Amino acid sequence: MKKSEELFRLKIKNLVNKPSFSQKISYGKVINVFSMMVLTLGLFVLSAWTSNSGPKKQKTKVIVGAYYFDGWAGKNSNANNPDEPWAKTAPTHLTRRMVEEFSDREPVWGWRDDSQAIMEKQIDLAADNGINFFAYCWYWRDSNGPINTEGINKLTLHSSMNFYLKAKNKKRMKFCLLVANHQGSEIKGVENWEKAADFWMQYFKDPQYVKVNGKPLVIIFNTSGIDNEDIAMMQNVAKKHGLAGLTIAGCGNTTDKNFDIRTHYNMNPGYVAGHEEHPYKELVDTHKKQWIGTEKQPYLPEVTVGWDKRPWEDKTGHGIGGAKEGWYFPHRTPAEFHSFLSDAVNWMNEHPKQTTRERMVLVYAWNELGEGGYLMPTKGDPDGSYLKVIKSVVSGK
Repeated sequence: MKKSEELFRLKIKNLVNKPSFSQKISYGKVINVFSMMVLTLGLFVLSAWTSNSGPKKQKTKVIVGAYYFDGWAGKNSNANNPDEPWAKTAPTHLTRRMVEEFSDREPVWGWRDDSQAIMEKQIDLAADNGINFFAYCWYWRDSNGPINTEGINKLTLHSSMNFYLKAKNKKRMKFCLLVANHQGSEIKGVENWEKAADFWMQYFKDPQYVKVNGKPLVIIFNTSGIDNEDIAMMQNVAKKHGLAGLTIAGCGNTTDKNFDIRTHYNMNPGYVAGHEEHPYKELVDTHKKQWIGTEKQPYLPEVTVGWDKRPWEDKTGHGIGGAKEGWYFPHRTPAEFHSFLSDAVNWMNEHPKQTTRERMVLVYAWNELGEGGYLMPTKGDPDGSYLKVIKSVVSGK
């Protein structure tokens, strides 16, 4: 650089000795111009180098929702059985196998979650680790019959959502409904869907309720149990209450159904195919094949922390603690889950027209302890290693 600068100075000196040129520009000014050129070039090179070095920051925020199943309240059916001492203070969905064989799944605060303090603790844990909202499972009463508001209000499966609504730290997280329209909680007939939508207005008008495209999000679990007439009725009810409408998401097959969005609660190949261990990768691949949306019906990608319902299985095949045997995927790691969730974010980056502008990911689940899908800290994972994955991915670090 010094040699070329000296040559340039010599040429400039020769030029300024010519009277015609010296009348127009001085030697000192030309040297200043040269110095500025060198400085500008150096800054340009430095800027280009720094802009292409180091990790790239995530450009757009990701919204993460976790499904919340509240089977960890109420009274266990074996509570009064002297032959089942484990059940004396047990919640509704705890089984002997969970206590004896899968005790590592017990949350760090115990099997029960039905207290204001525990709900507020869960809100803080979730919010601190990048979860934006809980999608609470909601149940109709009575199945296939008219609405039973007293039964709905007393149902222990709604305990945690009710605690959330009264939580002092409620504003740290939002919430929405996952309508569990199946197995004893089925809503049948357009009139009952109208009643259901009327009942939900108390939630939809809450400032903390999740909105997609400016409208309250409601997720329907069983798409085969709802018709287009039912969907239209729900929209009409929302508009009568002064809302712009609802964003209604269907879990699973939405062919010929007027859902605004398609998504899933979970996907579990081999659900009743017999007792077989399979790698977590198979579960991941099953999900990725379903990540398809359109501009008319976008897809919310769903990722599953795990699937292993052995604690609810036995050979009788009847009810809780008697589910039919199926495939299970026990050997997953936080690193594999990190890759799975990152792939969901990348899919949205690469297919922006196939998902919603809110860039939302749903996670199965916060606390499906009986089915092996849970983020919450447990006695087997007290540090919440899977929960920390959420924070790592959404922060872009």
